[in-house]
Amino acid sequence: MNTTDNFPMPEQSSAGAISVAELESQLNETLKQLSPQKLQVVADFAAYLVQVESEAATQELLAIPGLLKRIQQNQATPKTDYTNWRNIRSDV
Repeated sequence: MNTTDNFPMPEQSSAGAISVAELESQLNETLKQLSPQKLQVVADFAAYLVQVESEAATQELLAIPGLLKRIQQNQATPKTDYTNWRNIRSDV
């Protein structure tokens, strides 16, 4: 079994990665055993992970050359300049 900071990590099966449903089930069972204080720590850490992941995705998008400028130009375009797609394509 792998350990990091004295916390045991479940071994992955030789068949591949564990499914999301299995991970959620394991997490739910573990959460039921925590005190309210430790549960708050887990909730705070989960929120932190979501924020970090979101920030990484934002940085990835900002790294696309010209993307921010195109978005700003599109937001500045008056809605009257748009054409309803149904008027252009009737086969969709």
